[in-house]
Amino acid sequence: MVDGGDDRRETDRSTTDLLTKEPLVSTQIPSRPMTSPDQRESPWANGLTVVAATLLVIAGVWHVLAGVAALVHDNVYIATPEYIYSFDLTAWGWVHLLLGALQLIAGFAVLKGQMWARVVGIAVACLSLVANFMFIPHYPLWSLLIIALDGAIIWALATYRREAT
Repeated sequence: MVDGGDDRRETDRSTTDLLTKEPLVSTQIPSRPMTSPDQRESPWANGLTVVAATLLVIAGVWHVLAGVAALVHDNVYIATPEYIYSFDLTAWGWVHLLLGALQLIAGFAVLKGQMWARVVGIAVACLSLVANFMFIPHYPLWSLLIIALDGAIIWALATYRREAT
């Protein structure tokens, strides 16, 4: 019986006001947050961050496809003589393949809510934007589409806001 009494006193202490020692009514009991202010509600991204992650993955897949096309069959692209940024199309294939892989990795990490992935995503989108600007003479429509997509990625990742807790 003594053990039951001790448990009852501990319960009474948790439902009493510490200053007045009066029992708290259910409306007076302060609610406790389910998560700490430093912890997000979900480990997954949400809102505009999901859009940015999706755009990163789409751009990564497009870069990989463009890179494979340049590596396997470089007759797909127009060879422009005497262009100031002219490189061998095989080199462009490797550039696109590498950028695509980095964008895919960053996209999936952004989707998981990783902070480093947002920074890497912005950096890789900037590199992709510059690379596609230099690639315009080889495939103008594709390059302009990727440049626009990279701009949207940078905007979506840069305007991230943590939800109010």
